[in-house]
Amino acid sequence: MKVVTTLFAVLATALAVSASDRHDSRDLMSRHSRISARSPTLVGKSVKRSRCKPRNPAGPHDDVVVPTIASSKPAPTSVKANVSPSPKPQNQAVQSNNSAGLIKVKSSCGNIGATRQTTRTSGPNGSIDWLNCGLMEGGWNPPYIRVEDVVAVPLSTAVNSGKGPFLACSKYVHLFEQYGGQFGIPPIMLAAFAMQESSCNPNTVGGAGEQGLMQITKDKCGGAPGGNCRDPDFNIRTGAKYFADTLKSNGGDLLTSIGSYNGWHKGMTYGQATAAAKTSCCRCQNNCDYLHQFLNGWLQNINAYDNSFRLGKFFNLDVCT
Repeated sequence: MKVVTTLFAVLATALAVSASDRHDSRDLMSRHSRISARSPTLVGKSVKRSRCKPRNPAGPHDDVVVPTIASSKPAPTSVKANVSPSPKPQNQAVQSNNSAGLIKVKSSCGNIGATRQTTRTSGPNGSIDWLNCGLMEGGWNPPYIRVEDVVAVPLSTAVNSGKGPFLACSKYVHLFEQYGGQFGIPPIMLAAFAMQESSCNPNTVGGAGEQGLMQITKDKCGGAPGGNCRDPDFNIRTGAKYFADTLKSNGGDLLTSIGSYNGWHKGMTYGQATAAAKTSCCRCQNNCDYLHQFLNGWLQNINAYDNSFRLGKFFNLDVCT
């Protein structure tokens, strides 16, 4: 009887252990399936398990060794500790493209005609006929380009080269850079206006009373220090703000904005541009070589007024004495 009782106890114990093993296996398989779905890095990896080991609810599960599993997303604390945000530059001028060699834009006026070297009628920013699109026909209809599209030499490079037209502007480079940064215009573009308009001579007075380096009109002279509209700081700041405002109002259309500085407007014909030649203010004409001289001359550190290499083909101001 004792033998039977003993055998019965052994069988009961074995059945209980077997039932416990099957339940634990299903639980582990189920948990492994859920973890694999959340953490793809576990798929295909061998993870050591310690079956029937008591778990500490406050610590990591024994079947997931957290420190050894590469996370696909860094913990926020590690990102903050290792990554320092770069300081945001202040008053940074928009930079023109000075490394592309040739302007690359979608043309609305036929062949751009850009050449790597500036010639009398072409250059890195297109040919004079492309820049003057429509002037000799139904009216000026310039292709759309932005400040960022043009090819230009940085002003500092031009001045530091020790040669070129911008040596005449060396006294005012810091102002071109200051207000170029403030109004988002490449400094060489502001200096180019000064070269085009006054040859960087602050005492220049235009045929219609335009004042100073940037040849600003008298209506913009309000607030000039001591009433001196030719003061370089005031003059450059005023010219830079005017051009930046013009560029903004034109939706970033650079050619329209540059042209307007010389009185150009969309739809302008050659006859309209040169009409003042027969008046008492001959130099009030629009210079029909203006865009080519500006973009392919001054912006390339080339003197557009050099008599041995004059840029343009109209030279309509030559009739003025």
